[in-house]
Amino acid sequence: MIDLNESRKKLDIIDKQIVELMKQRLDISRDVAEYKIANNKPVFDKEREADKLKTLCGMIEDDFGKRCVDELFKQIMAMSRKLQYGILESGELSKASPYEEVEALNKKGCHVIYQGVPGANNHAAALKYFGEDVDCSCVPTFRAVMEGIKNGEADYAVLPIDNSTAGIVNDTYDLLREYDNYIVAEETVKIEHALVGIPGTKLSDVKRVYSHPQGLMQCARYLEDKGWQQIGAANTAIAAKKIAEEKDTTQVAVASERAAKIYGLEILASHINTSGVNTTRFVIVSRKRIVTKDADKISICFEIPHEAGSLYSILSHIMFNGLNMTKIESRPISEKKWEFMFYVDFNGHLSDAAVRNCLRGIEEEAIAIKVLGNYKSRE
Repeated sequence: MIDLNESRKKLDIIDKQIVELMKQRLDISRDVAEYKIANNKPVFDKEREADKLKTLCGMIEDDFGKRCVDELFKQIMAMSRKLQYGILESGELSKASPYEEVEALNKKGCHVIYQGVPGANNHAAALKYFGEDVDCSCVPTFRAVMEGIKNGEADYAVLPIDNSTAGIVNDTYDLLREYDNYIVAEETVKIEHALVGIPGTKLSDVKRVYSHPQGLMQCARYLEDKGWQQIGAANTAIAAKKIAEEKDTTQVAVASERAAKIYGLEILASHINTSGVNTTRFVIVSRKRIVTKDADKISICFEIPHEAGSLYSILSHIMFNGLNMTKIESRPISEKKWEFMFYVDFNGHLSDAAVRNCLRGIEEEAIAIKVLGNYKSRE
């Protein structure tokens, strides 16, 4: 009969030896980092690590043991790299990109651009963040918004990035990756959809309903038994504007009560969205790399090798540095079949050593990384 207590005592002895050996290994890793600094060598040597893993796995015969050795030494080498990244980042070889730190965004006299028409939720987000008197202009597409910021036609842009019931706004994610514009703040707007039509419209006469596809989806329960044709529009306010201009009592729109008021429409039904907690998050974007002192959220995107474990390896830099990941999304890379760009939010400020170490590690090991912004969370 095996004595469990005796086995545990033996494991304790072995674990102590492993800890002592790990301390010795980390001391040598510091020496390696100093050598690489002096000789301008990269921390991550993929080919050397692969050869070393092959040699180590060859020291054991059974398949399970080989997998254990492979996993163990991948983690040991990853920890060694993280130590070296920290040493490099704390010295003169920091890769941290320059940014301007400010107490708060300057909202006075600024010009803000958004997609859609007056009364759109994008417009509502701009007014909520910058104030009712802010100087605004609207353009027809999200790309035109980003071009306007890039070309200096506006100081800030407002773009929807995700909704609590409908999920992410794909176009915004793709454009943040494409353009060098920078997220400097965020705002949330509770979405309250209404059914609107020209005055005198009777529900019994309605044949068509217009709205943004997400607006239609968010009101699916209300609309499902109506038998109306559902037609997508660029946004909810544009749908309301169309109804007002065409003056057709057989068509209505799902839009905000603000839009109904702007375009002289009658509210036929209020609060028709399925979820009572329907909220859209918007990002405030600038062409300047600005970070407020109270910023506590970082958004990045990165591309990684199409290999087993590569995502785990990259995300380990967030975990190892004690940072809290709050969101992860993926989007296909159009020019690469079946490969994806990952978008991650985590807590922190670019001035934090843990954040700098994390970003250094990801930059060294990912194919590409881009910091999309560091800003104050509204969540």
